[in-house]
Amino acid sequence: MMRVAFVASVATVASAAPGLHEDRLAQIQTILDTPGVLWTPAVNGKFASEAPGASKSLCGVKGDWKGEVAAAVDRGEITPFAGNRLLSSHIPEAFDSATNWPQCAKTIGDIRDQSNCGCCWAFAAAEAASDRMCISTNASLLLPLSAQDVCFCASYDGCNGGDITTPWRYMKHSGVVSGGQYKGTGPFGNGFCSDFSLPHCHHHGPQGDDPYPAEGEPGCPSQSSPQCPRTCDAAAASPHDSFASDKYSFEGSVQSASGETQIKHMIMTGGPVETAFTVYSDFENYAGGIYHHVTGEFAGGHAVKIVGWGAENGVKYWKIANSWNPYWGENGYFRIRVGEGGIDDQVTGSSGTWSKNGDASQQVVV
Repeated sequence: MMRVAFVASVATVASAAPGLHEDRLAQIQTILDTPGVLWTPAVNGKFASEAPGASKSLCGVKGDWKGEVAAAVDRGEITPFAGNRLLSSHIPEAFDSATNWPQCAKTIGDIRDQSNCGCCWAFAAAEAASDRMCISTNASLLLPLSAQDVCFCASYDGCNGGDITTPWRYMKHSGVVSGGQYKGTGPFGNGFCSDFSLPHCHHHGPQGDDPYPAEGEPGCPSQSSPQCPRTCDAAAASPHDSFASDKYSFEGSVQSASGETQIKHMIMTGGPVETAFTVYSDFENYAGGIYHHVTGEFAGGHAVKIVGWGAENGVKYWKIANSWNPYWGENGYFRIRVGEGGIDDQVTGSSGTWSKNGDASQQVVV
């Protein structure tokens, strides 16, 4: 019934939108006609006129991220995660970080929006770091870390892309200020040092209740990188109103893990992690289910946050928090088949306890 109803909706959109790109409609029809597809595609009215591949500007992971992580390990900049082998038999079939650490569910469930900017590499890191900071301090430090700081201070042109090692090294050595979503939107509100300065955008997938404009349209223009912030926002409030003193960092090393079992160990012992995967243009049509590549060309590398895993009808998947706003996909999340697109080739994260300016006594609960 779902498949029949959806075919009808495609036909309705096609007849109602004369500007619908024929290649996108053909791609969705191919997905619908392919046996055994585990996910539901949908037409995004805001992007109906664009050919498949419109997500390229959002896929900001450059080059070979797996090779870059391995090279950083060889240079001693990253430490391989050493999981407890005894845990192998105790890995549950399903795991969700927000459920396992309910005291940190507010930050774990904070779905952000990278706007029309290729700084996914910084968003996934800032999000996972916020979670790991909360978990390592048992929610004594429950606040969002600034994607604005990471994206535009760890790189001179963060919208043009990066990798999944640089943001963690930056946060380790330079620290990162607090900062939430655009103009104080999101679950934490305003008052933090450096909120993300680029506006919300509607992203790929069904429009549904998403109130934001599409990429490239008024309200969500093509974005270039602003300068690295050096002072806190005008709306910042004490104790987050001094850029120099509102820095958070971790005492341990930058860690990496590879492969399904090791990544699950790393998440179970410390919280969500950053990863990257190969995006093909069919992913732009994702509306729900367990994603796997069906058709379409390479669009780029995209960084995201793994929050958990599960299995459905015998198919194992990762639960992923995307940074395309909470109206996209499954309330801002997507599920992807284990092993798909290099999603579990390499992940990165922090180890050790986080603190403010290296002083664990300066912990703030918000």
